[in-house]
Amino acid sequence: MTLRISVLGTGYLGATHAACMAELGFDVVGMDVDAEKIKLLSDGRTPFYEPGLEQLLQKGLDSGRLRFTTSYADVADADVHFLCVGTPQRKGAYAADLRYVDAVVDGLAPHLAEATLVVGKSTVPVGTAARLQKRIVELAPAGEGVELAWNPEFLREGFAVEDTLRPDRLVVGTSSERAERLLREVYAGAIAKGTPFLVTDFATAELVKASANAFLATKISFINAMAELCEATGADVTQLADALGYDERIGRKFLNAGLGFGGGCLPKDIRAFMARAGELGVDQALSFLKEVDAINMRRRGHVVDRARAACGGSFLGVRVGVLGATFKPNSDDVRDSPALNVAGQIQLQGAQVTVYDPRGNDNAGALFPTLAYADSALEACGDADLVLHLTEWQEFRDMDPTGLAAVVSQQKIIDARNALDPVRWRAAGWTYWSLGRP
Repeated sequence: MTLRISVLGTGYLGATHAACMAELGFDVVGMDVDAEKIKLLSDGRTPFYEPGLEQLLQKGLDSGRLRFTTSYADVADADVHFLCVGTPQRKGAYAADLRYVDAVVDGLAPHLAEATLVVGKSTVPVGTAARLQKRIVELAPAGEGVELAWNPEFLREGFAVEDTLRPDRLVVGTSSERAERLLREVYAGAIAKGTPFLVTDFATAELVKASANAFLATKISFINAMAELCEATGADVTQLADALGYDERIGRKFLNAGLGFGGGCLPKDIRAFMARAGELGVDQALSFLKEVDAINMRRRGHVVDRARAACGGSFLGVRVGVLGATFKPNSDDVRDSPALNVAGQIQLQGAQVTVYDPRGNDNAGALFPTLAYADSALEACGDADLVLHLTEWQEFRDMDPTGLAAVVSQQKIIDARNALDPVRWRAAGWTYWSLGRP
């Protein structure tokens, strides 16, 4: 018998998970209280950009294995319920806002009259799963027949479909043999191909995601701190990172110095991690993350300072072309985007700023409506006195520096992602600056 799966919350995580579960052959219903989002998904479209997802979504809809609803009652008979709602940073605090997680539990549980499994995938503070388990048992007609497991997601925006269908590891927090058996059935394909399946308690499963993000953030901020030293000494941070990366204990990934991290995960997750440590009375254990966060935020001001210096000490009357608005390539996500933050700061200091991003213009315009937006890199950089490369899209890496030179006022570029070829750009007559490199 084919397992029936429900996915509660159809944002980035939920829509991806629902489409991928249907691709794996399960009968899936995605549920969300946002009627407009459900209509969009039911029409085979996503409210965000993720490579390959719309094709997978349409395939699931066409097969009849995937549908969407706004009703908790419509998902009540599923064998496994995945909770995929967001946990943003709480306003005015570092802690995570769990209102959406609590709301979906309170909405779903009263409909669970039969034994079933509820699986949390959202990134939550340690201790949340144990609290929710008690809440579900209190509210569900089936009582203790409803079991809870925690199965954190490890998606990378731009690679979310691949990460769901072929994960590098699966972590399940549970003490129930039945829950473990059901999740082994859900992920049977990945397990058969060698994906490690780790069974832990609730707290460990919750900490895996938080600590993974904290480690990645630390690695990024470390190499950006080294970039500051490289600029002070004339060293090359890219060569330094290459040398460090050959050490198997360190590795080369996430050692790319530049503008720093942003988006909807790393910044808010490391802050929530610090906040939870404080609540548990072990805030000193994660005090280093304050400096990780500070180094990351300092990169934005550093790029603004470099840009102002390149413009002779003032942005007044200067035209700046900005390449990139999203926090990373292959996404339309502009949440806490370093690129947009820099563009906004420069505009506030008097520059005329025009932005181009292959996917992020619309979202950026909604967030920063006072910036100008262009439909191409050449249009964004027309008559520019300075060009800023702020998101490392492949389109920008492949750009012809000679062609761009024909439209600018001055051939000056700051590569804030250290992703362009300095030799190529300088050979084309550009004054090229990067971060942490001569």
